[in-house]
Amino acid sequence: MPFYHHLGKIPHKRHTQFRKEDGSLYHEQLFGTIGFDGMSTLLYHIHPPTRVKDVVSSINVAPEVAVDHNMLSRNLNGFKVPPKADYLESRIPVLMNSDCVISLAATSASLTDYFYKNADSDEVVFIHEGSGTLKTQLGNIDFKYGDYLVIPRGMIHQFHFDGDKNRLFIVESSSPVYTPKRYRNWFGQLLEHSPYCERDFRPPSVLEAIDEEGDFYIKVKKENVLHTYVYANHPFDVVGWDGFNFPYAFSIHDFEPITGRVHQPPPVHQTFETAGFVICSFVPRLYDYHPQAIPAPYNHSNIDSDEVLYYVDGDFMSRNNIERGQITLHPAGIPHGPHPGAYERSIGKTATEELAVMVDTFKPLKITKQALEIEVPGYHQSWMNH
Repeated sequence: MPFYHHLGKIPHKRHTQFRKEDGSLYHEQLFGTIGFDGMSTLLYHIHPPTRVKDVVSSINVAPEVAVDHNMLSRNLNGFKVPPKADYLESRIPVLMNSDCVISLAATSASLTDYFYKNADSDEVVFIHEGSGTLKTQLGNIDFKYGDYLVIPRGMIHQFHFDGDKNRLFIVESSSPVYTPKRYRNWFGQLLEHSPYCERDFRPPSVLEAIDEEGDFYIKVKKENVLHTYVYANHPFDVVGWDGFNFPYAFSIHDFEPITGRVHQPPPVHQTFETAGFVICSFVPRLYDYHPQAIPAPYNHSNIDSDEVLYYVDGDFMSRNNIERGQITLHPAGIPHGPHPGAYERSIGKTATEELAVMVDTFKPLKITKQALEIEVPGYHQSWMNH
């Protein structure tokens, strides 16, 4: 996240003595990216963050690919993913390539038996249903419906939910997740034309600094293997930190839409960018105001990217028979556009209440076995006139 933030107690100078009340030292840790060239944060622990007691298991969790070379438009019914109590077991991968894994989750219980760390990927977790608190090394973030939670790779965390009905849309990125470059000046500040500003982002606000010793289980995902580590002290023993690399929340409801006299292209909805894909937010907005405007999107060919659209709420004016929680995939190389009748129906409309998350990938997506189990058949033929 390209702005500076700090929380808790930190020394005046980095890499210098920082002592507890009893005279012993706090333990400094650099939490950085891209070697020593990317965004980083300095953490100060009560105990060394290196006290591994045991590694008790290593399990292969690689998604099982069912369709390697997909050229069909597809529709997945995301709400058919059954609820599971365990947070990691509830995450069902449906689409993937070497840059990202897109998963759905219906988590019915808080994560309290262990902690989780994705050592390979940044994670963007969209909260479709539910609320609670994301607890991390760097502090806690409250979340609710419509929030994106951006969790940097290597961040130890737990999800604590307020109830047992929670629906999540999760994107793992093998490259860092940033705000788009065109929204920022050369200092990193978000510009006036950006659809959001720094005050819309919610970094951690409560730092617990838990001083406990015992057996603390941390599940670490690395190269599609889930390793279970046992540490000698609670991982949330950080008394202070500062830097640029931290988790944060951003609400889709705080995304300010960019509109025009005629239909605007999908990049105006862009919210995040990575080296391998972009994430966009479709939010309630006024329609195009040219007297002869057609608000529905024009037919277009995804020559260079696969398009994934996750339907959250609202009217979804360009699609017929689409429900909350469904995912459509339109692969690169073939055109797609509004469903029969949607083009004409949109004329004269002044606004839309649709809410959706889009992921456009620069490499083709593979279809997992679990995705085929929730697929709505015949979607690729749904543009035929009846």
